[in-house]
Amino acid sequence: MICGWSGIGKVGLVAVNTMRRLARAVDFAAIEPYRYFEPSHVVIRDGRVKEMRFPTTRLYSYRRGDTDIVFVVGEEQPATSEKAYQMATEVLDAAEGFGCQRIYTSAASVATIHHTSKPRVWVVPNDYALIPEIRKYGNTVLMSEVGAGDGDGIISGLNGLLLGAAQSRGIEAVCLMGEVPYYLQGAPWPYPKASISVLEVLSRIVDLPLDLSDLQKEATKVEANIEHVLDTLAHAEALPEQVRAEMESLRNPQPDLGPITDTEKREILEHIDELFKGENSHGP
Repeated sequence: MICGWSGIGKVGLVAVNTMRRLARAVDFAAIEPYRYFEPSHVVIRDGRVKEMRFPTTRLYSYRRGDTDIVFVVGEEQPATSEKAYQMATEVLDAAEGFGCQRIYTSAASVATIHHTSKPRVWVVPNDYALIPEIRKYGNTVLMSEVGAGDGDGIISGLNGLLLGAAQSRGIEAVCLMGEVPYYLQGAPWPYPKASISVLEVLSRIVDLPLDLSDLQKEATKVEANIEHVLDTLAHAEALPEQVRAEMESLRNPQPDLGPITDTEKREILEHIDELFKGENSHGP
């Protein structure tokens, strides 16, 4: 089973949705949304309200040779941890019913990387026995080996809860998290470069070649938009000098950004968030 829900940069959602689409997986079921979500909008037909729409969580099936895959694609995650755990339980019930031997979830990891760099994929298993296999994936790093390497960390939302709930049932599960530059974690558009890195790993795991050319084009468009945002911000008049200097460094395509203080990071994010609000209507 391969799961993706909306999150930072929509990394997991785009990755899993792209994979099930390219595999031409068959839509066969859905999780009823009423227990987990409020209506997201209403649909108008012929000038009147036809129906209320809820965020969807759909299941797709795919078979290639001896491999059976169930894709779980969720437009949104439940707003509360209680409802998220309930959904994780329902997904695991389905996984056990289908006889799934392993579950993969996909998400984003916020990292101090440059947007011109190729994102790595942080990996967290729920079983130590999976680590030797994980080390062979390529372009991956165990989350426990990032930074200080103390093995501590948090995976929020369904992507983490599903791993823990699967562990309690004795089901192998792995979370794959594509790196997103820290200064883009509040961006209103997807970050396809991270989704591509996740897809490259997933395609090797299940031995399913994927044509990612369309997603590569989207990544190029997003990168151009990021350059525009950073250029606009670097020339903003009311910008603290230390933030302006950091903006200049972000416009310079170097993979190593060097150390940055928490204060600088907070000020940069505040200014970028303000600019994103104005740029949101333009899209990527």
